[in-house]
Amino acid sequence: MAIVRSTVRAVSKSQLAKDLGVSRASLYYKPKRPAIDEEVKHQIESVLVDHADYGHKRIAIHLRLNKKRILRVMKKFGIKPYRRVSPKPKKKEDEKKPPSNFPNLIQQMLDNNAINRFGLVWGTDFTYLSYKQKFLYLATIIDLWNREIVGVNISRYHNRFLVIGAFLDAVSKFAPAAIIHSDKGSEYDSRDFQQLVGEYGCKISMSKKAHPWENGRQESFYGKFKTYLGQLNRFDNEGELIAEIYRAIYYFNHERIHGKLKMSPVKFRQKFARKDMESLP
Repeated sequence: MAIVRSTVRAVSKSQLAKDLGVSRASLYYKPKRPAIDEEVKHQIESVLVDHADYGHKRIAIHLRLNKKRILRVMKKFGIKPYRRVSPKPKKKEDEKKPPSNFPNLIQQMLDNNAINRFGLVWGTDFTYLSYKQKFLYLATIIDLWNREIVGVNISRYHNRFLVIGAFLDAVSKFAPAAIIHSDKGSEYDSRDFQQLVGEYGCKISMSKKAHPWENGRQESFYGKFKTYLGQLNRFDNEGELIAEIYRAIYYFNHERIHGKLKMSPVKFRQKFARKDMESLP
């Protein structure tokens, strides 16, 4: 019986890449885990800015990620929460600030259609945008009368500075609203945010915990806005994405017809401003 010898020979990666018309580097597997872990590391560090004593379980709840994943990344990068070496006796003035108990001031107003002018009530919230294994956070302030986005801030981290930036953007363009409404998130429960809002004369209103529908107009905007933005990874860099976010907000404010208003929010505001001028003696 004749033995048939194989004539198949090994092909070098350089030759294979040339035959396929691709670069040699593309033949090597590039694991995504290191990049993802690096992104999670940044998010953990952003949480620890405001909550230095948070362990992996609280950080996981804050970021809405798996606690085992958080613990693994913290161990990988040597991230540890702040721990007091020797606790001192507590004084009354040193006690931890209790959670704020601001009531919902706007629910009855919404039920009775009592939000009847621009600048009466602002709603505020933030959302995340996933882009190439990273997160960008978008905080906005919406006027609940005409659904106009009056304040915007974009950041790589979500903390009190994210929402403070959106508020400062709003008051740089418009007179402060009588009421500002948010959920009970730690960003809005921070002393810095509440003190700033108080200095501008705004009353604080908050939804009940786990009641996102009590800030429904802001939630509704994010749903439509994200659909309009589409696939974010089509942008070559963060700069292009951020420019598109601002362009899209301009479109929602000035051009897109709102179903209930039958015109854009800005046109609706301008229409009633003209009516008020015409009614003056």
